[in-house]
Amino acid sequence: MHATLPLLKNTDFPPIRRARLETLQVNLGLRCNQQCLHCHVNAGPRRKEQMTRSTVEEVLGFLRRSRVTSLDLTGGAPELNPNFRYLVREAGAMGLKLLDRCNLTILEEPGQEDLACFLTEQRVEIIASLPCYLEENVDGQRGKGVFQGSLRALRRLNALGYGREGSGLVLNLVYNPTGLSLPPSQCDLEADYRRELRVRYGVVFNHLLTLANMPIQRFGSMLISKGQFQDYMALLKGAYQEANLERVMCRSLLSVDWRGYVYDCDFNQMLGLPLAPSSLPGQGAARRGNGSGVVRDRPWVHLSELSDVDLSGRPIVIADHCYGCTAGQGSGCGGALA
Repeated sequence: MHATLPLLKNTDFPPIRRARLETLQVNLGLRCNQQCLHCHVNAGPRRKEQMTRSTVEEVLGFLRRSRVTSLDLTGGAPELNPNFRYLVREAGAMGLKLLDRCNLTILEEPGQEDLACFLTEQRVEIIASLPCYLEENVDGQRGKGVFQGSLRALRRLNALGYGREGSGLVLNLVYNPTGLSLPPSQCDLEADYRRELRVRYGVVFNHLLTLANMPIQRFGSMLISKGQFQDYMALLKGAYQEANLERVMCRSLLSVDWRGYVYDCDFNQMLGLPLAPSSLPGQGAARRGNGSGVVRDRPWVHLSELSDVDLSGRPIVIADHCYGCTAGQGSGCGGALA
């Protein structure tokens, strides 16, 4: 797979700083039951990386001593981590808002037969990937049979109350383009999804979140292979909107990888761009390994080192991929920014 970081490091993206931390986004591992063409995590069934129980305890410790209000669980398929349910129960007992980034077909995996009921009992907000309401488009991006499996999962969640008015069980869907384009209007596309899924399949949901594809990992490598990387970057830069800088997710979110190291966002995590140690009190210039035998040109900051540190006003590590979050209507873990 082609590395994209060398093409992104020299950037003219404007400097930005962190605001108050609200969300801790935790990657529980890279194992997934799907292997999608656009995946910026490069997850798949053969990946073995997963967060250990001891690191989960460090996550819980940070949640107890911080003012974070939301725990956002991602992967891979986060539900495949054996500590997933323990973490959800413990964080839920703290009164945190819980979000599960679910690929839907995980609900049909062996050993996950009761997952939907567990998520219902814990009142977990589900953010479910469904890149289109047409079967051929979904299967073309995610693999044969994924669309029908996703439909079965959606109907099951609907039967439990997810996506239904007054239930309090939130079911949001996620769209991302299949090619070299920015997402269309989130509002207009949500209306299309709502109509087509209801009429064709009897499925309901709360909101649609539109995400731009990032020029990193699998999607970035594909762009390089096809000689389209610079064209895509020109698209992102040409659609840059300064107003989106105030709403990008990295200002209020902290990303944690499966080893417990911290980053300004999920995309920086996948590029190996850790939180800038210079922004933290007491952090020196010594190099540190990331647990995989690799030593980077800056120290790696572990979640356990962040006790009472206020990150507000601290600089965010940037590169050219940041244009993916500020292009057009903007893009982040919560969908369009504008």
